[in-house]
Amino acid sequence: INGIKQKLGLRNLPLRIEGYDISNISGEFSVASMVVFEKGEPARKEYRKFKIKTVSGADDYKSIREVISRRLNNLVECKEGFSKKPDLILIDGGFGQLHEAKKIIDELDLDIKVISLAEKNEEICTCDLDRPIVLDLRDNALRLLQRVRDESHRFAITYHRKLRGKSLRSSISEIEGVGEQ
Repeated sequence: INGIKQKLGLRNLPLRIEGYDISNISGEFSVASMVVFEKGEPARKEYRKFKIKTVSGADDYKSIREVISRRLNNLVECKEGFSKKPDLILIDGGFGQLHEAKKIIDELDLDIKVISLAEKNEEICTCDLDRPIVLDLRDNALRLLQRVRDESHRFAITYHRKLRGKSLRSSISEIEGVGEQ
């Protein structure tokens, strides 16, 4: 956590890191995940999943904007399960997803640092720099960020598959002559 603070130039230790990812297939069953790491460890009871409601088709930028907006509005309204403020938000993606999340943070006038981690070359994108930060692949700060990103990815895909599976079972049961047996 100290390494992340130092390498990203944060004022405070990022004790609570929230990671976000979007999952869909051609815009179908679009979902988002929010995972939480506290003091560098997963806090699974804090994980949340979201169905994307306002975006049609596969648009990661609008989907990230929707989920970050929903999450942070719940923070502002002190809704149960969303009352803890993150020290750092990590978006799975690049500069486009990062800037969509930053717009919401700015609109709500919140003091939350947001970064994104692009899988290609494991580049850390920040709103403060025009170029991504590239850390050594063995760097512990990068490894923690990768764990958060990978866990948000896993959690989003798991939820997406669950919804897709329910839909498939529902569609099959509508076929005449097909039932529980």
